[in-house]
Amino acid sequence: MRKEASSLILLTPSQMLEVDKEAAKTIPIIQLMENAGWAVTQEVVKRYKPCSVLVLCGPGNNGGDGYVVARLLAKKGWPVRVAAIGRPKVGSDAEQAAHRWAGSIVEHPEDYIEKSGLVIDALFGAGLSRNIDSYISELLRKARRVVAIDTPSGIDGATGKVMGYAPHAELTVTFFRAKPGHYLLPGREYMGELVIKDIAISPVILSQIKPQCWLNEPGLWSIPTSEVEDYKYRRGIVSIIGGSVMTGAARLSAHAALNVGAGLVHIFALGSHDIYSSSSACFVIDKDSLETSLQDSRRKVWVCGPGLLLGEAKEILSKLIASNVKIIADAGVFQAENIEMLKGVSIITPHIGEFIRVFGEIKADKISAARVAAQQTGAVVVLKGADTIIASPDGRVAINQHASPRLATAGSGDTLTGVIATLLAAGMSEWESACAGVWLHGEAGLLCEHSWPTAEMLANNLGKARDNA
Repeated sequence: MRKEASSLILLTPSQMLEVDKEAAKTIPIIQLMENAGWAVTQEVVKRYKPCSVLVLCGPGNNGGDGYVVARLLAKKGWPVRVAAIGRPKVGSDAEQAAHRWAGSIVEHPEDYIEKSGLVIDALFGAGLSRNIDSYISELLRKARRVVAIDTPSGIDGATGKVMGYAPHAELTVTFFRAKPGHYLLPGREYMGELVIKDIAISPVILSQIKPQCWLNEPGLWSIPTSEVEDYKYRRGIVSIIGGSVMTGAARLSAHAALNVGAGLVHIFALGSHDIYSSSSACFVIDKDSLETSLQDSRRKVWVCGPGLLLGEAKEILSKLIASNVKIIADAGVFQAENIEMLKGVSIITPHIGEFIRVFGEIKADKISAARVAAQQTGAVVVLKGADTIIASPDGRVAINQHASPRLATAGSGDTLTGVIATLLAAGMSEWESACAGVWLHGEAGLLCEHSWPTAEMLANNLGKARDNA
């Protein structure tokens, strides 16, 4: 189901604090805690039969949510104990929530945690900025079944990093909007089922926060639909540079472009034309020089890199950039440790190894690294992986989780470049083309009936994937 773009917004922990402050101008924080605790309780009773529960409450607002959950579950007749891992600050809303809990508070949770049918992790939430200490990590290791409030304790909500240790939750309940760390690896693997609950915070507040990160799904972008007067040039022309030695990569890009809806696909072959000509009757193999081909104003989008040797990539890329066409750069282009070579390119699609080769080791996190690379090159960066990052030079970032291990096959990246090029040729912006292309690529993998598909199989599913977007 297509979602509203505003529902796909991801907020960093610091932005969520701003949201809470703005929301508190009309709704008291203690009421938001009550709403959050009620939301968690509803999700717990939906999924679990009554059992012994240990609620681990930290000293902050996350712990305040936990006290509310404890009270509401106990009210429903569940046997509940609370372990206070740090007392709330005097006079805080969390302290007020703690005072409303009239049940048992245990001094030594390590004596109860293994015996508890369910552990509610209300310790630290998404804003944790340091490693959790050894006592807490050892305590959490003993939990058999965990429901996490906001995020499992130990997961950085901004980056998905594990801060020392984190439990693998069966269920994570967060509020208003998800965080990047809910979808970035490795944190994503610790969430279990992720549920985002409305706790009466107005979405109008988002206009004051100015978020720049989204989950990549339909609704963030819209793919052009077919019109009654469409013809091949309106659907868009994709031009692909074909390598002289590794010819399969360009052919895979071309095959993907045709399957996802390109009106016409040209291949400019650097070597023999014969192998490209025999690949498909639908490809147009250029006979003219590159300079002549670039003079055709209808051919606005070019793919450069799949299957190219380093010398070929350097020579061709500079000519394409000089011609002011839109360029998707991949594969062979990233053999050179040269950021300057990429300036003038529209979209780059490196996997993590190629990214490090060109831009250096990732020192902070993948989102920050991709943003810097986009600013350095002026190109939209598609940092490929199980949690692909799409970063625009203007700071926008999308996180893609719509993928599967079925994409881990030779030629899969070449297929992706053909998809993105087709959407760009159809009139979508660079940012939207990259986001939509990554999602469609993932959808094609999910549609494969074969557990270990080839790149050709992926491409054959692209038409249906486009219909599903």
